[in-house]
Amino acid sequence: MKNIKHRKIVSELFYAALKAVDPYESVKKYAGRILLEYKTYKCKKILVVGFGKTACQMAKSIEAYANKMIDTGVVITKYGHCPSSYKSKKIKVFEGGHPVPDRNGFKGTEDAIRLLKKLKEDTLIVFLISGGGSALLVSPCDDILLDEKQKITKLLLNAGANIQELNTVRKHISKVKGGRLAEISYPARIISLILSDVISDRLDVIASGPTSPDKTEYKDAIAILKKYKLINSTPKSILKHLNNGVKDIIPETPKEGDTIFKKVDNIIIGSNKIALETAKNRAKDFGLQASIISSKIIGEASEVGKWLAKKALEKKRSASHDRPICLISGGETTVTVKGNGVGGRNMELALSFALKINGTEGITLLSAGTDGTDGPTDAAGAIVDGQTVLKAKTMGIDPQLYLKNNDSYSFFKKVDELFITGPTGTNVMDIQAVRIE
Repeated sequence: MKNIKHRKIVSELFYAALKAVDPYESVKKYAGRILLEYKTYKCKKILVVGFGKTACQMAKSIEAYANKMIDTGVVITKYGHCPSSYKSKKIKVFEGGHPVPDRNGFKGTEDAIRLLKKLKEDTLIVFLISGGGSALLVSPCDDILLDEKQKITKLLLNAGANIQELNTVRKHISKVKGGRLAEISYPARIISLILSDVISDRLDVIASGPTSPDKTEYKDAIAILKKYKLINSTPKSILKHLNNGVKDIIPETPKEGDTIFKKVDNIIIGSNKIALETAKNRAKDFGLQASIISSKIIGEASEVGKWLAKKALEKKRSASHDRPICLISGGETTVTVKGNGVGGRNMELALSFALKINGTEGITLLSAGTDGTDGPTDAAGAIVDGQTVLKAKTMGIDPQLYLKNNDSYSFFKKVDELFITGPTGTNVMDIQAVRIE
């Protein structure tokens, strides 16, 4: 039988964390900085360009405080992630595909490039960057087709490449990633307000670092394709392009010290760390002994689930605590797809965790994506406890088979343990909260 109270508590921690990284409020804090920049450098207009799952919410905030100075703009967000309440007369909205880019994202990016190419020094560009930006801001190099970029994206995702590896390849087949958006925008002044969705908040990785110096090279992209044994399946045009880069036939992405970055300010306005700290403080309000065990969770989701379950079981067996414990973590795992089921990294992590704690009373886990989407599903993740696997088996369901088939969504739907929030309006990777009695 589900422990409703414990499940409600871990849900409360998740929602408290979301509130701390609300994109509208996060942008609002920097409205004064934008207006000061505008006046100090005697700019004549502001251009807004946003891309990512929270682009509309961020743009709405900018318009509320700098509407008179805004000339025009473009935002590109994921399908269903722009609130119906957001209506703008100045900023054009495009909805595109994620995690695999599509034609709509391409059209929105081309519209943005057209605006940016016309600018002079008296323009202040406000870039609004959030998770999902790598897929949504899409403009392949001229010798690469969009469907070829879609193919390599799918190959890397299914192979289990992490976000840093995926973005290293993306940056070297793009006209806008890896600092190239700043290159296009030069000599205009730039402020990038960034909601981070990557480990350690690396500017060159978030949304593939469109306004940041790139630390990777063409040879790194090729090494990643070799690591995942994708050389033979990679489109020939992409391999040719990358090899031309290694041979210096085509230029590298802009690096540290390049003149184009002298007028660029990249500012992290929200992150997974901020969300986790808020969850920890909220857990203490519930009387829990709360601690953040990691803000850098990476690796295969099913293996991380086992590791987290081991931590929970160790705490459960410990006699050194007299109050319930809460272990909080965050990051972004990966899934190497071997089956043909439907799921996401949080649900796969949760199913692996549930198998490990099977039958143990007093342990409850929530694992969910802060954007409200886990994989190609309508769920943010799942909530499990020691009864999850027992319940499934009484229903004639074998959890191991669902895990092996990467079909965690179907499993949790059948046992009624999906965690569904709908699009949350923010995106700072994933959060796990474990309550231990």
